[in-house]
Amino acid sequence: MTVPSHLRYTSDHEWIAIGDAVPRVGITRFAADALGDIVYLDLPEPGREVRAGEPCGEVESTKSVSDLLAPADGVIEAVNPAVTEDPALVNADPYANWLFSLRLTGTPDLLDAAAYQDLTGGA
Repeated sequence: MTVPSHLRYTSDHEWIAIGDAVPRVGITRFAADALGDIVYLDLPEPGREVRAGEPCGEVESTKSVSDLLAPADGVIEAVNPAVTEDPALVNADPYANWLFSLRLTGTPDLLDAAAYQDLTGGA
């Protein structure tokens, strides 16, 4: 499985595009595959402050409901309306279908692609 090298990752399987003017956040292919068919997303409201590692939403699949954790400290700028209307887009391509954008207020401690691949056993 290809892990995009331009993104940074959490050990909880979220990704963040740090190089973007306002970084976008999503879940990894590893997480999407483990969850199965995603049927509902409860995403944080714009303006909400979040802290790295703390729950900020939920991802509901046919298998379970999982917390969505903030990858960094920041303020939610926007949510992706396409994935709220059709959560299955995340399963189709979790790296193209971001969940929310985050204005960073702290320096996140994140994994690069190689470290994330090591964490997931090369997946």
